[in-house]
Amino acid sequence: MPKVYFVGCGPGDPDLLTIKALKFIKSADVVVYSGSLIPSQIIKFCKTKKLYDASKLIREEIFDLLKNSAQQNKLVIRLHDGDPTIYGAIKEQMDNLSKYNIQSEIIPGVTSFLASAASIGTQLTLPGVTQTIIVTRAESRTKVPTKEKISSLATHNATMIFYLSIHLLSQIVKQIIDGGYDESTPVAIVYKASWKDQKIIIGKLSNIVQQTHSEKITRTAIIIVGYVINPHTYEYTKLYDKKFTHSFRASKYTQ
Repeated sequence: MPKVYFVGCGPGDPDLLTIKALKFIKSADVVVYSGSLIPSQIIKFCKTKKLYDASKLIREEIFDLLKNSAQQNKLVIRLHDGDPTIYGAIKEQMDNLSKYNIQSEIIPGVTSFLASAASIGTQLTLPGVTQTIIVTRAESRTKVPTKEKISSLATHNATMIFYLSIHLLSQIVKQIIDGGYDESTPVAIVYKASWKDQKIIIGKLSNIVQQTHSEKITRTAIIIVGYVINPHTYEYTKLYDKKFTHSFRASKYTQ
């Protein structure tokens, strides 16, 4: 049965490609890729000459390329930056392909918010600070459900990650503060995480807008908000505590 592979190629650094993703990229007969978001160093791994930049195509053109190529028994991949399951458009493509008896398979990749956390040396879940990560985006031309308004999500005081929203930073800061975050809450802006021209800005809700505007960052950046960035205090994990037992390790210590 014909098949299309949706392949995540990571945040940008070619060394962050998975082994599986690299195998598919090198073996593909047809590659439809996110041209505005995937660096040329990764595209150079493609051995085929049938390369199509999805940023220059509309939905129907992308679908026809995938469908027609798969029906010709070609090895077809839709190459996504980061991971295909986060803020991609794969569901609609997979559902439409299934109408033509074309199977789909997802090859996961390292997403940019994890690369961003790594670049600033931050653990996103810290005992005593937060055990929750909220990944979201600000509302613009693409609406978000009413229950997912930023001010509502902010009431949890969890680590918040924003995709596709750096151009709306002022709006985000206001809504986060309205939701209960203090103006002193740390914020990190990571532009092009893992790329050679990566930029990192560390600030607070009170000054991050000015800092970001000074650097003229208006796109391709992840926003991380929360006290996991430079925490004042946190608790050690119980997992490796000498008195904490679990199925793999019995306690060597008794009270």
